[in-house]
Amino acid sequence: MEARWCVIASTLFCQREGVWSMKPFAAWLLGVVLVPFVALAQAPATNLNTITAVQVNGGTVTISGSQKANFTTFTMTDPPRLVIDISEAVFSDVPEEIQVGNGTVTAIRTASYGSEASSIARVLIGYEREAEADIQANGNQLVVRVAGGGGPAVAQAPGTEQPQAGSSAADAAAAAAAERQAQEKAAADAAAAARAEREAQDKAAADAAAAAKRDAEADAKRQEEARAAVQRQQEEQARAEADRKRQEEASRASAQAAADEKRRQEESAKASAQAAAEEKRRQEEVAQSAADERRAQQQAAAEEQDRRKAAARAEAEQRKAAQQSAAEERRAAAQAAAEERRAQQEAAAEERRQRQAEARASRESRQKQAVEPSRPSSSGSEASVSSRRKTLTLVGFQQQSGASRVFIRTNEPVSYSVSERGRSVVLELENTRVDASNNTLPLDTSYFATPVLRVDPSASGRDVRITIQLRQSAPFQARQEGNVISLDFQRTGR
Repeated sequence: MEARWCVIASTLFCQREGVWSMKPFAAWLLGVVLVPFVALAQAPATNLNTITAVQVNGGTVTISGSQKANFTTFTMTDPPRLVIDISEAVFSDVPEEIQVGNGTVTAIRTASYGSEASSIARVLIGYEREAEADIQANGNQLVVRVAGGGGPAVAQAPGTEQPQAGSSAADAAAAAAAERQAQEKAAADAAAAARAEREAQDKAAADAAAAAKRDAEADAKRQEEARAAVQRQQEEQARAEADRKRQEEASRASAQAAADEKRRQEESAKASAQAAAEEKRRQEEVAQSAADERRAQQQAAAEEQDRRKAAARAEAEQRKAAQQSAAEERRAAAQAAAEERRAQQEAAAEERRQRQAEARASRESRQKQAVEPSRPSSSGSEASVSSRRKTLTLVGFQQQSGASRVFIRTNEPVSYSVSERGRSVVLELENTRVDASNNTLPLDTSYFATPVLRVDPSASGRDVRITIQLRQSAPFQARQEGNVISLDFQRTGR
């Protein structure tokens, strides 16, 4: 289609010339322009040369571009023309037609062909008459000069001459009439030539269209063949891809089978190893059971031996004990005799001490009655107190009807004294000791409904002091019955 457009555009361009001949141009168009243009359309993209101006100065034409021009030229006749094709170039703000008519250059026309890197910028220069042109590249410019300069030219009819100075008016009129006739004849000839040229152009356009159609059909055939080749190639690629996939599937299946076989072998080996380990463990258990049985037998034998040894030792100890018992009996008899003698001596001495203690106790009792006449120390006659060292065996507390009792038990009657110190009552046991450390532990009675908060027994030299802490002052009564001293504190309403 591009080739067809170029032919039609060139035809229309040349028709506007009117008097220019297209016979040689049509032949050149088909042979020189159309075929190379298709090849140029496939050239790679480059930086195009931009033609920005085409200027005329007398017989000199200057073509200015953005870079140095790469060009070809050829000439045409009837009328005389010079064609300059600048490859890889485009026009920018340059008119398609420049009318000149300065006697040397008639007109300048521009046209573009191709696209992108195959673009061709064509400059066609029309001349008044045949002339030899000199083309020089000056940097980014092409300078086209007509050899010998060239100035204004006047068209003349054939066989006529310029009127001489001083001719008559009749001669001038005859010359003018002859010139008009010559011009009319030239116009008629030009019209005939134009018709012939248009017919030639129409034929050339038809031929070009037919050639373009044939080329299009050939291109379509080539494209169809290319599509068929591409389709065959795609089918071959699809078959190759299918073969590759089948091979990959086969490879994967083979690899999976190998992996399954390897896993089966590993599981079999693992099961074998586990069975071997179980058998080894069973054998070890059997061996351990046999060893345990042997060890139990050995232990039973050792125990039997130890039992026999123990029986022998027991028998020996019984014999020894019997011997020791006989010796002990003899020693005990001797000791008993000695103890009896010592007891008789101690009884005599104790009797003396008791009489002294009773005398002392009688004096102390009279002294206490003189000090505390309202607090009798006992409920009845004072018990007989020996001079032996007494032993505190128990400190206790009881809740009774209407009273809270603190009682102290000794191994025998003891001399005692009771005194009040603020919210405390102090009981002192004379010539008394504590037989166990537990009897010195305090009694906490604060959780009972009683005036007594706490009972603290403690040793004080040869005596024992029992401190009774009260919640508040309360009346109490102290008495000794046998070897028990009791203090009854009257309870009041809370």
